[in-house]
Amino acid sequence: MKELKGLKLGVALCGSFCTFAKAVKLIEELVALEINVFPIMSSNAFTLSTRFGNALDFVNQIESLTGKSIIHTLVEAEPLGPKNMIDALLIAPCTGNTLAKLTYAITDTPVLLAAKALLVSITVRFDQV
Repeated sequence: MKELKGLKLGVALCGSFCTFAKAVKLIEELVALEINVFPIMSSNAFTLSTRFGNALDFVNQIESLTGKSIIHTLVEAEPLGPKNMIDALLIAPCTGNTLAKLTYAITDTPVLLAAKALLVSITVRFDQV
């Protein structure tokens, strides 16, 4: 896994709240591999507490693990691709709603805008070659 060391990886969470504990564990493992994790959450994932846990507790855990504030607004997510802030994006969990919106290029959440921003950035990079 040495080839992943230093990777700038956006890790985005959507509203599949029942998987948040596993997502936090995944982030912990990625950080242990010395991957530079940029946490991203949809507005609902960032603010809604559910029977699976308190939103602020998840936010605090993730920010503590990564040493970064969670990107949770459209304004914060927009520059991720154009400014080459991340190399790749992992959406985990990715809800059916998010996947469907991504299919139709709907970018109305920070997670979807991050995905679009990265796709546009990659396209621009290939066009410059």
